[in-house]
Amino acid sequence: MTTRRTAIAGMIAALTLGLTSAGTAASAAPDTAPDTAAATTPGDAYKRTELYFGGSMPDGSEITPADFELFLDKEVTPAFPDGLTWMEAHGQWMGGKEESYLLILLYPPTDRHANREIEEIRTDYKRLFEQESVLRADSTDRVSF
Repeated sequence: MTTRRTAIAGMIAALTLGLTSAGTAASAAPDTAPDTAAATTPGDAYKRTELYFGGSMPDGSEITPADFELFLDKEVTPAFPDGLTWMEAHGQWMGGKEESYLLILLYPPTDRHANREIEEIRTDYKRLFEQESVLRADSTDRVSF
């Protein structure tokens, strides 16, 4: 264990020294390279939220695709009328496997109501289908329509 820690510490030190000396040399000349990634990537920055919904009730009964679509129609679409993506998925939760659903929402970062709407969707699903949790993952993507 000590040898492994020593080796890792040595690698970190070598990388740090390499970055420091590279940074020193690079700082002598101004960085004039344009940010080509932002200039060439099409689209606008959008928030992306993925919600992962369990597909079975605590008693073992299945939440069918028709059940999930009805939930989408009543609870999700009114909050995100511009569109959404959902798909059936396979998941594992707390050691058990179950069918599940993945919902992907893309929305502008200026949407001041999105966070509240998403949290209401999670709360409603947990209540309606007796779920312990609805996983939420947020990121920012570049989107072009």
